[in-house]
Amino acid sequence: MDLAYLRAHPAHLPTFLTHQRIRETPVAGGDICTASRLTLDDGHSVFAKTWPERAGRPVPEGFFAAEAAGLRWLAAAGTTAATGAAVAADVVPVPEVIVVLPELLALQWVQPGEPSPEAAERFGRELAALHRAGAPTFGAEWTGFIGALPQDNTPEGGPWAAWFARRRLTPYLRRSVAGGALTAADAALVEEVIDRLGEFGGDEPPARIHGDLWPGNVLWGADDRAWLVDPAAHGGHRETDLAQLALFGGAPHLDRILAAYQETWPLAEGWRERVPLHQLHLLLVHTALFGAGYRDAVTRAARAALNGVGRATVDT
Repeated sequence: MDLAYLRAHPAHLPTFLTHQRIRETPVAGGDICTASRLTLDDGHSVFAKTWPERAGRPVPEGFFAAEAAGLRWLAAAGTTAATGAAVAADVVPVPEVIVVLPELLALQWVQPGEPSPEAAERFGRELAALHRAGAPTFGAEWTGFIGALPQDNTPEGGPWAAWFARRRLTPYLRRSVAGGALTAADAALVEEVIDRLGEFGGDEPPARIHGDLWPGNVLWGADDRAWLVDPAAHGGHRETDLAQLALFGGAPHLDRILAAYQETWPLAEGWRERVPLHQLHLLLVHTALFGAGYRDAVTRAARAALNGVGRATVDT
């Protein structure tokens, strides 16, 4: 099997894997899926993800289709709607979707490299261009997932604050409380943030965002570019992607990324005070998925968000 054959006959991939006709090498694939590098007969490699048997339940319906739809939608930002001309060099690259089946996803292999200041600056400019491509609504046309959890992508026109409260904060707060990761007092703190969302300012039309852009979902390539992987893509607020880049230790050269982004498409006043607010979504996803180990991170972000409400309209 070579790459051309795989593109023409994607449904044959599981059969070739079952009969060990493709060299398969395990690679890191995150906390959810089992990942491997598949080396084809023509020397090309692809990156494959499968639902792990250890999960103890079948792959959720539409799980890999959602990721594929998000990748293709992000990639489509590299084509101008008016002319159809390819401008992919101007936006963040994403791996090509080669195979999408209910049980697996195979993508273009991106050779890993090291993050450099120059790559970080280019990433900042390209991320701004991606966001600026926009989205017709908040949400998306496909069923959403973030990690292993469903994510409500019901398209809505906004305003952003009401959509963010209803579709991105409240569902994961409820899951976290139901699972015992957050106490009633914790929930009351987050609910205060939700009740006061309209006071934070910064509402914007929907941007084309990755949606799960913690630093582990940025792949620094050997081509000296940053690639986006594992998206929960949808129309959302561009500050959400940027805030998530600062989580869990922060992306390499984050200051260079943000400076280049700002030069390309300046952020609205008060964006720094809104960083904890935008981080709260992904932190609540973590308490819902992984439990009370992320409780303190949620409560810190909620308190920081509330402390910043009064300063969110200050020019930063």
